[in-house]
Amino acid sequence: MKKILGLSVLILALLSSCKKDDECKLSPPAIVAPASEIQAVKDYLTSKSITAIQDPSGVFYLNTQEGAGTATPTVCSTINFIYKGTLTNGKVFDGPSTLTFPLQDLIAGWQIIIPKMKRGGKTTLYIPPTLGYGSREIKDNLGNVIIPANSILIFDIELLNF
Repeated sequence: MKKILGLSVLILALLSSCKKDDECKLSPPAIVAPASEIQAVKDYLTSKSITAIQDPSGVFYLNTQEGAGTATPTVCSTINFIYKGTLTNGKVFDGPSTLTFPLQDLIAGWQIIIPKMKRGGKTTLYIPPTLGYGSREIKDNLGNVIIPANSILIFDIELLNF
């Protein structure tokens, strides 16, 4: 009888330790762009007469449509969005496209700013290289460089759902 009771307690303990916790434990990245990159983004914005909000991370953003409700996504959210990616020389490197991705799989600049958006909101992000692709070149399927290393990235984003 003691063996059965002991085995039952062990099984119960194992089962309870396997209980799934659905609560998101991820936070936006705590990365901050170097001052030189932040200054380069500021210089670009000034040259285009753009007034954007600076996040402490060094990402700049310009909300063009507030969005509805009070709910905002978390880094653990899967987001559905329309976006276009552009370089500072005006070259479009991606989009416009409608996609669905886990936010945690996207670049740090998105993970930092998207949680500030509401459903239906539109924003433009100005992302320093450290919070984008850094010193990596991004190439297309043919091996052509579409995003040069150390590029400032500009994204027009509409958050459709999460």
